Amino acid sequence: MARQQGFTLIELMIVIAIVGILAAIALPAYQDYTVRARMAEPLARLAEAKTTIAEFYATNGVMPTVAQSGVQTVETQIIQSIIYEDQDTIRALVKQSVMPGAAGDLSFELIAVTDPDTRTITWTCQPAASGPVLTNHLPANCRG
Repeated sequence: MARQQGFTLIELMIVIAIVGILAAIALPAYQDYTVRARMAEPLARLAEAKTTIAEFYATNGVMPTVAQSGVQTVETQIIQSIIYEDQDTIRALVKQSVMPGAAGDLSFELIAVTDPDTRTITWTCQPAASGPVLTNHLPANCRG
């Protein structure tokens, strides 16, 4: 009796189907992971801005103006700009190329809540009203 050598066509088709299903699940998960990893850079830039604003507030008891804030807008491959506005909001604009399928530049922001008694600031992270970043792409501490 002759032994079978190699794989049958059905066995090969089953293996290809399994690989296809795994790829269909893994690719979107990987894309979300890479976007979340890229969002670490804007969050780090916002942390720098938070520190300078908090130091000014702790020293002077008032929020700084845009000129006094020390917030620097440095464009990178990921960040379009960092904007300090309204004396309580720092916004990070993220380039469209970072987000797959995005229609324009997206943003998220930190909102300051001040305590005049202790001269401290509590920051709340959230998607910006205009061009918000998808919740699953936000850094973990911004997802609420």
